Amino acid sequence: MVSFRKVTKSYGSLTVLDSLDLDVAEGEMVTIIGPSGSGKTTVLRMLMTLESINGGVIYVDGEPLTHMPKGDHLVPANSRHVRQIRSKIGMCFQQFNLFPHMTALENCMEGPVHVLGMSKKDARERAEDLLAMVGMADKRDQHPSRLSGGQQQRVAIARALAMRPKVMLFDEVTSALDPEVIGEVTNVIRKLVSEYNLTMLMVTHQMGFAKDISDRICFFYGGKIEEQGSPDQLFSNPQKERTQQFLSAVKEAM
Repeated sequence: MVSFRKVTKSYGSLTVLDSLDLDVAEGEMVTIIGPSGSGKTTVLRMLMTLESINGGVIYVDGEPLTHMPKGDHLVPANSRHVRQIRSKIGMCFQQFNLFPHMTALENCMEGPVHVLGMSKKDARERAEDLLAMVGMADKRDQHPSRLSGGQQQRVAIARALAMRPKVMLFDEVTSALDPEVIGEVTNVIRKLVSEYNLTMLMVTHQMGFAKDISDRICFFYGGKIEEQGSPDQLFSNPQKERTQQFLSAVKEAM
């Protein structure tokens, strides 16, 4: 469903991603962990086309994201092509990014009506169903300022799902939350994993959650995948010294 082929990203002399190869299968839940500056969030931002790539190609659902075929080779894509491919991707950010002047229901209706062209009636039904799924039906008429951080993040997940993405991205979605409400959000993501056949890519510093929910863990270091494997393999028997050091430091900090 998602493929990075020799993808490079640099800021001047700083290389953030170094010829990255990464495949995520349809329906797979992959979590990226690693130290700050290892390129984790850059992967997600590239998929949302919030960051440009300097080299390589990203494919989503078999089609290039920022390139398009011309004859027998690929050229930079036009904006219409990018929008079409990006519409298959939903993302939840660390800081929620809800529209402050809209209610929870209106936040979830906005994309389907104005981007997908749905009728307000159909968009309302979809939004109400999703808000119920994330446990926010009773808060549908509240504005974000009246919601807790955990509640805002659950609305943000419902809003992303309202666009019917094939791929969901989660960028440190619990890091801005108080410890007592983190469970609200992680439970919603668990529900998504068990009930929806979504492909998911998550960046998190919560190792316990990552171990519990992921099909595969990728440890990033120096802009590359240093080591990857099942949660049991990676957490119980890491092979690379740098992975061992990182996991040891994380355990000490917990």
